[in-house]
Parts: sequence; C-alpha cells; structure tokens
Amino acid sequence: MSLRYYIFLKDVLLLALTAFGGPQAHVAMMFRLLVNKRRYLTEQELIELNALCQILPGPTSTQTLTAIGYRIGGPNLAYLTLLVWLLPASSIMAAAAIGISYLQEHNISLQFLRFIQPMAVGFVSYAAYAISTKVVNTKLAIGIMVVSGILAYFFHSPWVYPLLLLAGGAITALRFRQHPQEKDKKLHIQWANFILYVGVLITAAVLGGATSSLPIRLFENFYRNGSLVFGGGQVLIPLMFTEFVDFKEYLSAEEFLSGFAIVQALPGPVFSFCSFIGNLAMREHGVWGQLLGSLVATVGIFLPGTFLIFFVIRFWDDLKKYRVVRASLEGISAVSSGMVVAAAVMLYRPIDNTPLNFGIVVATFCLLLFTRIPAPILILVGFALGFIF
Repeated sequence: MSLRYYIFLKDVLLLALTAFGGPQAHVAMMFRLLVNKRRYLTEQELIELNALCQILPGPTSTQTLTAIGYRIGGPNLAYLTLLVWLLPASSIMAAAAIGISYLQEHNISLQFLRFIQPMAVGFVSYAAYAISTKVVNTKLAIGIMVVSGILAYFFHSPWVYPLLLLAGGAITALRFRQHPQEKDKKLHIQWANFILYVGVLITAAVLGGATSSLPIRLFENFYRNGSLVFGGGQVLIPLMFTEFVDFKEYLSAEEFLSGFAIVQALPGPVFSFCSFIGNLAMREHGVWGQLLGSLVATVGIFLPGTFLIFFVIRFWDDLKKYRVVRASLEGISAVSSGMVVAAAVMLYRPIDNTPLNFGIVVATFCLLLFTRIPAPILILVGFALGFIF
C-alpha cells in the first residue's frame, strides 16, 4: 500500500475522531480536510458524490467517505476507509451501552451532555450554510432548495427524501441542452454488488422469519432498516424508536434518549447509535452477548449502503457523461441543501427553546464561520461547561 493511502487513512481516522454534528457537519469537515487541505478531489466532485449518496439508502457521510476511498485506491482502500471510519464511534457506543445500565441503576445524571446538543445544531447549521453557498447558484436552484426544505421539514416519512431528490433532479434535467455533449459514452454496469445486496436482504429475511435466534433477527432488523433509511441519521432515529422501543421493547425510552444524547456528543457516523441499541437488546445474554449484539447491529445497518455505493460508484463517472444526468445534479444538490437546512431546524426542536440553548447554536455557528477553532476544542468546551454548570 502506497504512502498516499496511509496518509488518506490517517485523515479518515482524524475525521472519525473529530467529525461531530452528524452527516451534514461531516461533509463540511470533508470540504475542509479532504478538499481544501489535501486536495484528494475537487469541491464539485465531493458535492456530486454526496448528492449521489443522498439518493441511496444508508448512512450518507459513510457512503461519501467510502466512495472517496474507492476513487483514490479502489475497493481495498474503500473497505479500509469504512472500517477506520466506523470503528471508533461504534466501539464507544457499545461501551456506553454496557455502562448505561450501571448509570441508570445508580441514578447518575447525564446532564453533563446538555450543552452538546445545541452545539450539534450549530454544526449542522454551519454545514447548511457552507453547502448551499457552493451549490445553489441559480434562481431555479434557490426555489428548489426552499421548497424541498419546507417539504422535508413537514413530511418525515423516509420516502420523502428520495422522492424530493428525484423530483429536483428531474426538474433541472429538463435543461440538459444547456450542457455540452460528450462523445464516446459507454456505460458498463457490473451487477455483482447489487445482486449481493439483494441476496443478503432475502437471506436475512428468510432466516429471520425461520429462526428464533435473537442475533440473526437483530441482523435482519438492522439490515432491513439500513435498506430503507434515506437522508441520514435524523431519519434513522424515529424508525429505531418505533421498532425497538415502542414495538419490541428491547430498551426503554429513557435508555434510548440517553444513547441518542451520547451519540450526538460523539464524532463519526450517527448510525453508530445502532451499536448501542443492538447491545442493549442482548443484555440478558451477558457482556459477550451484548458485544455480539453491537456487532450484528453495526454490520447490519452499514452493509446495505456499502453494497449499493460499491455498485453505483463503478459506473458513476461514465453515467455523468450523459447531459441529462449532469443537468440533474444541479437539482439534486439544491434539494440536498434544502434537506440540510430542514435537518438543522428539526434537530433543534427536541431541545428546550431557551435563550441559552439558542445562544449556544448561534455562538457555535459564528465560531465555525469566523474562526479556525478546531471542532474537537469546541466540543470539549461544551463537555467542560456541562460538568461545571
């Protein structure tokens, strides 16, 4: 493996340890580190890859980072990228789940996390500003961004997100004649990863229905949800709550909300929250059973999106040569910006709307916009304030 690949994996690890605030904030940090500093790819390439991943089900920032790894070093580097990115947060969430029962039993408060949540909203708000200023350059794009943001805010069905993205792409695709033609367009589709994705989905469903093994059923549950979740972690949370708290009662609402607060305070993928849920679902089987629960949940939730991005990324560059596809990217990017704005508002709603919390959101946004203070420093300050006050 070349030195460049080691440097890239080191950068991925840095993101895994410092990228706070959810998928939208992750993309903003990718712009800073991978585009502006390292120049692994251009701004437009990152925007297009992120828009592509928004269309596909699964963890958007994870798929985007994995796709970057694929572009730089092929499948092997992409797999290593995925592992380096998800292991820190997933491991911490597994450990948090093992410790959460102890905290609940001894009535130890989690109030020290209370400043982190409004700070996360500030990170997402900054991501909304950073992305929209880069991709929304026409009156049509502004209109698409505003409408998609409103619809994404008021309609929380997971199917709204892909429908909005497809609609936005279809609107600007009508303007394909404004783009120059390219010759030698040859589209070669390799179906192996898509067949693997469908095969695992069917096999997991059959085994999940035929067996009473809880780890197998958990894998099926998370793989199915990973195949249906569009739009990132903010869509994952209500689906997880409905299935694992309300319906299956694997954990209590208090435990779920405590875990959600913890994952908001961690860097890395928000989908690592599933490691926490799978762990507590297996708590009756001891520590090793809990660790197995974290493993099957993590693999189950990340695998579908990984299969799909590996399927599409192989012919993405050829697909972009078609004028209709290039024209559609403007609308898709505008919708993505609107969804980020909607996510910032939606994430603020569960937080108490006090002058202090609102001030923390504004202060975090301004610090990110006007200073070069690293994100980890801001988060550590939030933790410190939580312990002091």
